[in-house]
Amino acid sequence: MNTVTLTVKKTPELFLECENVNPDTFAGKKADQIAKLGAFQGREISTLGDYFTIAGEAGPTAADTKIIVNGDCTKMKYIGAKMTAGEVVVNSACDMYTGSWMKGGKLVVNGDVHSFCGLAMAGGEFTINGNAGNYLGAAYRGDWRGMSGGVLRVKGNAGSDVATFMTGGTLIIEGDVDIHLGTHMEGGKIILKGNANRRVGGQLVKGEIYVFGSINVMMPGYKPVREVELDVDGTKANFVEFIGDLGERHPKRKGETVYGKLFMKK
Repeated sequence: MNTVTLTVKKTPELFLECENVNPDTFAGKKADQIAKLGAFQGREISTLGDYFTIAGEAGPTAADTKIIVNGDCTKMKYIGAKMTAGEVVVNSACDMYTGSWMKGGKLVVNGDVHSFCGLAMAGGEFTINGNAGNYLGAAYRGDWRGMSGGVLRVKGNAGSDVATFMTGGTLIIEGDVDIHLGTHMEGGKIILKGNANRRVGGQLVKGEIYVFGSINVMMPGYKPVREVELDVDGTKANFVEFIGDLGERHPKRKGETVYGKLFMKK
């Protein structure tokens, strides 16, 4: 795998849209060609070379390309967005839309990310070694298709409205979350190692939510049905299984109603 290293040499005054910092776009290009790729700052079109020092050469395909980004990226959006293969490592915090619409490959952020990251993620591995903002792994505003595949892991905390309209994939949060986790969920798996505020799994139709900590206020539309021992993300423990959200319409399979499930660690 060939490696391209980007080092921030100038901080944008506004916010820099870095959707071209992506193995799919870099594939087959040398450093001077990468430097000419566009990057929007407000209405103005800049180039990656205006903001980064670029070293190395990309592989012939996205799968053969690794990108390492060093320096302050707190005003940089869309890094790794829509990537399908390869690897991106960002040694900084990032702004909005990082890893959104991701379909494959591996993205690691060694810092925090802002809101709206991992939107509609469909595949690959996205690891955030810090905290995440609101609407992580959710649907784009006005859309009804959230995260549908892949694995998204947050080592710290996350904000509100996480995994809204989630339909597939696995989201793991090792810290705490705010309100509205898994709202309108229709598939997939959420594992929360910490605590949640309120309204977990509101309007859940299908999918699974595992909570290791506590929920400040449990939604009234959940019914406990049994206790079960499970191995969740490498931890074996006893959980209380709830079905819900009972206030929603649920599909039937082979004559039996299909419910979403919420598991609370005992």
